[in-house]
Amino acid sequence: MSLNARVVHKRRETITALPLYFSGHLQKKRSKDKEFKAYYVELRGNSLFLYEDETQETYLEKLELSQLKSMQLESSYKKKEAAVFRLSLPKEELHLKMKDADTGEEWRGYILTMANKEIPNKLDLLPGQKVKLEDALKQETKRVFPLSRPVLPPRPAFMQSESLTDSPASSTSTKPACFYEVTRKEAEQMLEENPENGGIILRPSTVPNNYALTLRQPTKSGHVTKNYRVTSTQSGFVIELDTAVTVSSLDEVIEYFVEKTDYRVHPYTASQAYDTRIEALPTPPHTSKAIPRAQVAPMLHSQSRDKLDILADKFPSGEYIYPDDHRPPKPNLKLVQQDSEFKEKIRKRRENLYQTCEPGNIEITSQRAERRLSGTGEWTSTSSA
Repeated sequence: MSLNARVVHKRRETITALPLYFSGHLQKKRSKDKEFKAYYVELRGNSLFLYEDETQETYLEKLELSQLKSMQLESSYKKKEAAVFRLSLPKEELHLKMKDADTGEEWRGYILTMANKEIPNKLDLLPGQKVKLEDALKQETKRVFPLSRPVLPPRPAFMQSESLTDSPASSTSTKPACFYEVTRKEAEQMLEENPENGGIILRPSTVPNNYALTLRQPTKSGHVTKNYRVTSTQSGFVIELDTAVTVSSLDEVIEYFVEKTDYRVHPYTASQAYDTRIEALPTPPHTSKAIPRAQVAPMLHSQSRDKLDILADKFPSGEYIYPDDHRPPKPNLKLVQQDSEFKEKIRKRRENLYQTCEPGNIEITSQRAERRLSGTGEWTSTSSA
């Protein structure tokens, strides 16, 4: 019995937890298939969800476009003929077939836009179709790259004391002990290197607010590692299998996989190593502190007192005595000697003047001589005899 289309659409939105951007009928064929198979496909977020028809509420298959390498047209581009595109994914290649070239071009625009987060340069669409594609890209950009919220102030003490486990929302967001902040490659490596610790690891998904589960289980041909997506919804968590399974908490997700593996695989728990010996630390050697020694520059000692007394006798009083390292050049010493000789000659000349002059002219002559020597003088009147 088919459900109402609105109810189906609401149910699909709850299961996928992704916004719907584009939908329609197309055919898919893998490289190992011989013929195409028809599906009803919805483009939600950056993923293609395949359904048997428009009335099915759980998807049959999901294709991640974030891992798309290329999308190339295989058939000739003709308006009234079907368009076939080859999609290259990391692990496989598949073909998508649309009813005509116009429908194929519109699908190509949406697929490449959601995969690369930008609209292709060469795209043959009508103006209205381009506007819808731009709106879808804006919504997807906001979803994948949400704006960072400001840091909230610390909660008051009376709010921190309240238990958060009483609310149903907190019980669904509690992470199991086997949850680790690792990538797919790291989770697979942990399970392979430590099989005794368990075979189930819950980790973050590449899609925000979702999770992924890495499972390593034994088979007849050896151990096999698989990865599953767990989508977070308002009503709980959806395990994306061929037939989607909805549970209310992450603990129930782990319990579901443990039950499906007949309890042969248990959640991964990191082993904790313990020491079995106590080693005494060696006594540190006694080290004496080296006392720094002051480095004193050599001092230049002055001449001895006896040598200074000899220099005092050599030069007359009133003259400067210079140390050896500050002695002026020899020409200056010669000027001092010439000055002493000049004074001695002036003294003798003055005596000669007094002896040769007449008694009446002695005072005048003496005054003139003094005026020559000093450069100043006063005239006095004398009477001749």
